[in-house]
Amino acid sequence: MAQTRILSVGQCALDHGNLSQHLKRHLGAEVVAAGTFEEAGRRLRSSTFDLVLVNRINDRDGTRGVDLIRMLRSDPDLASVPVMLISNYPEAQAEAASLGALPGFGKSELGDAKTIQALKFALAPRPQGSTTSPS
Repeated sequence: MAQTRILSVGQCALDHGNLSQHLKRHLGAEVVAAGTFEEAGRRLRSSTFDLVLVNRINDRDGTRGVDLIRMLRSDPDLASVPVMLISNYPEAQAEAASLGALPGFGKSELGDAKTIQALKFALAPRPQGSTTSPS
């Protein structure tokens, strides 16, 4: 079975390192960084990823993560890739969900069992278009 691959978009180097270590330890996942939306699009078109994690505000250029979610959902070739927003702000999570993102999490919640459960759910096979969160 292939290793789980996660694309992390817009994280600073420290946060990307923390995410990578945590997701490798708890999920056995490889986490690949993309600094910009353009880089994320190139990576998604050239390689397979099981999940995209988008920072609320891109560390490199200040763009909003929900704009990447909107772009992914409007692209027929990329719309089926599961995506989650990384943000501690409920209003940002609600906006991401309204665009078709799975329920995300904040960086302060990374170590919570609920976050690992949500990530496992995001990585689990399910019918196309289903974004119902775990109970």
